[in-house]
Amino acid sequence: MATASVAFKSREDHRKQLELEEARKAGLAPAELDEDGKEINPHIPQYMSSAPWYLNAERPSLKHQRKWKSDPNYTKSWYDRGAKIYQADKYRKGACENCGAMTHDAKSCTDRPRILGAKWTGKHIAPDEKIEQFELDYDGKRDRWNGYDAASYAHIIERYEARDEARKKYLKDQQLKKLEEKNNKEDEERGDSEDEYFEDVLKVDEAKVDESKQMDFAKVEKRVRTTGGGSTGTVRNLRIREDTAKYLLNLDVNSAHYDQKTRSMREDPLPDMDPNEKFYAGDNQNRVSGQALEFKQLNIHAWEAFDKGHDVHMQAAPSQAELLYKNYKVNKEKLKSQTKEDIMEKYGNAASEEILPRELLLGQSEREVEYDCAGRIVKGQEMSIPRSKYEEDVFINNHTTVWGSWWKDHQWGYKCCKQTIRNSYCTGAAGIEAAEASGDLMKANIARKESAEDTHAPVEEKRLATWGTEVPDDLVLDQQKLAEALKKEDEKRREERAERKRKYNVKYNDEVTPEEMEAYRMKKVLHDDPMRDFLH
Repeated sequence: MATASVAFKSREDHRKQLELEEARKAGLAPAELDEDGKEINPHIPQYMSSAPWYLNAERPSLKHQRKWKSDPNYTKSWYDRGAKIYQADKYRKGACENCGAMTHDAKSCTDRPRILGAKWTGKHIAPDEKIEQFELDYDGKRDRWNGYDAASYAHIIERYEARDEARKKYLKDQQLKKLEEKNNKEDEERGDSEDEYFEDVLKVDEAKVDESKQMDFAKVEKRVRTTGGGSTGTVRNLRIREDTAKYLLNLDVNSAHYDQKTRSMREDPLPDMDPNEKFYAGDNQNRVSGQALEFKQLNIHAWEAFDKGHDVHMQAAPSQAELLYKNYKVNKEKLKSQTKEDIMEKYGNAASEEILPRELLLGQSEREVEYDCAGRIVKGQEMSIPRSKYEEDVFINNHTTVWGSWWKDHQWGYKCCKQTIRNSYCTGAAGIEAAEASGDLMKANIARKESAEDTHAPVEEKRLATWGTEVPDDLVLDQQKLAEALKKEDEKRREERAERKRKYNVKYNDEVTPEEMEAYRMKKVLHDDPMRDFLH
C-alpha cells in the first residue's frame, strides 16, 4: 500500500506541474521568475550553452545556463608558505624532540639534528607551522599558476632598470672624455668617428619603441625571389603540416604524457619501435644529444658564475657568457695539469721507474699515537661517531649491550651476559661464570666418559641357559627363589594393568636369574593354549 500511494502522489505532482505550465503558456498563471526577478521563458531550455538571437540580450551573459555561478564552497586561496602561528617558550608534551614544534614529530623534522634536542634543553623552541586545508575545484587543482605571487618578479625588473641606468651613465662619461680629447686635438679623426658611434648608441638607448609597433615583434620577415627587393613573406614553420602530430603517434591512454599548454611530450611515445625507423623519440632525446647538452652546460656555468658574484647573464649577453665559459675550461685544464705536476714533483710518480726515497717509504710525523698489545689504537686518533635521528643503544631487561653484540656457535646474543635468548633477563658476570662452569663440567664429564670407555677391561660374556628357548635337562632351580620370583612377576603384571600407580623413578636390573626366567615362563600367557582362560 505504501508503494502504491507514493507512486500515485508522484503522478499527481507531475499532473499539477503540467497544468501549471499550460496555464503559464496561455497567460492564465503568473510566470516563473529567476534570481534577478526576470521572467523565465518556458520555450527556452535552461541548459543551453549559447543564448539564442531572439532573447535580445543587451550584453553578453551566461544567465540562460542552468549553473552559471561558481560553487561558493570552493576557494582559490593557497597555502601560506613559511607562516608560523605560535612561538612557545618551553617544551610541550607531544612536541618534536628535536626542535620543539607541535606540528610534526622527530622523524619528520626538517631542522638540523641537534646534539641535545629541545626536549632536554628547553631552549630555542621552534615556532609551530601553519597547517591549512583547502577544498579546490576541478580547475583549481590543475592550475599550475595557483599561488603564484606576481610581486616576486619586481626585483628582476628593478635589476634590469638599474643596469640600463648604469649603462647610460657610462656612455655619457665616455662621451665627455671624447669631447675633451677633441678639444685638445690629440686624435681628431679617431675622436670624430668614436663620437658619432657613442651618439648613435645614446639615441638608440634613449628611444622608446611605440607599443603599437611591438605587436609584430615575433613576426620575422625576409625578402624572397629577388636580389634587390620584391615580395616579402614570413619565415616558414619548421614542422610540416602534413607530418603526424606527436600526440597521435600512440593513442594508448597509458603511453607518454602530452602537455597541451607547452606542447611537449618528454617521454618516448613508441619505446618498442626500431630506433632506425623512429622519426620522433620524445623531447628528452633532444635535450641529451647534439649541441643541446653543450648549451645546457653553458647555462649551468652562467648560473654558477652569477651566484658567485660575476655579472653574467646567458640571455642578456650570450657572447660574453660563451667567452667566459671557454676561458673557464682553458683555465681549468691549466690548473688541473699544474696540480698534477706539483703532486708528481712533491711525491713522485708511482708508475715511473724511479725508486722512491727512503723518507717517503718510512714517513714520520709529530703526532703521537698509542697502541695496545693487540695493535688497537688506545690514544691519539679519536674519531667522533656520527649519530642518526633514529633510536640507538636501547637496552632492555637490564642489559648493558644491545642484541647482536655477541656471536658464538652461529648464534647471536648479548655481550654483557653471553646469553643467546632475545627476551632473557641479564644475569651479568654471575651468569657468565655459571655458564662457563656448566660448560667446563659438561666437558669434564664427556672426557671422563671417553676415558672410561677407552680403559674398560674386557669381561667375559655370561651366556645363561635361561635365555634360550629350550630348557636344559641338568638345570637345578631353588624353590624358595622361584616362589619369590613368582610373587615379583605377579606384582609386575598388576603394575602394568594400573599404569597410574607406576612410580616415577624405576630401576631395572639387567641380570636375570634362572628362577626369574622360569617364573616368567610359568606366568606367560600362551594365546594358542585352549586352556588359557582357566589359568587365573
